[in-house]
Amino acid sequence: MEVRSKVYTYRTAVKWTEQKKGAITCDGKPEIQVATPPEFKGHEGIWSPEDLYVAAANTCLMTTFLSLAERAGLTFTAYQCEAEGRLELVDGKFQVTMITLRPHITLQSGTDAAKAKELIEKAEANCLISNSMKTRMILEPTITQ
Repeated sequence: MEVRSKVYTYRTAVKWTEQKKGAITCDGKPEIQVATPPEFKGHEGIWSPEDLYVAAANTCLMTTFLSLAERAGLTFTAYQCEAEGRLELVDGKFQVTMITLRPHITLQSGTDAAKAKELIEKAEANCLISNSMKTRMILEPTITQ
């Protein structure tokens, strides 16, 4: 049996390009343009750290659910999730206090909706990104057939 390492390392780099803009790079992956968000005198239409933070939790929920669903043999035809992060001033410092995740899972006819709900809840509980954040996570799944 193959034993997997329990420690992994992920490396990125960020480089300032102009004004309040930069670029994230990672070996073997496309560059991502980033900027300060407009509400902090930044730029429209460019990913911000705040966007990426919320997207990391959203993406991790999806990938964890996909893994659990595959192992459980759950058949679904669509998965989509909207995520909303709430940034607030707390004790004089900004922090993302809450992320609401609203996954929409469409099942094949005859598939157990209760099993899908159990798996999405398990995915949220086991998502390594949200487990690494102090941000409160709210899960509001919708499961249809």
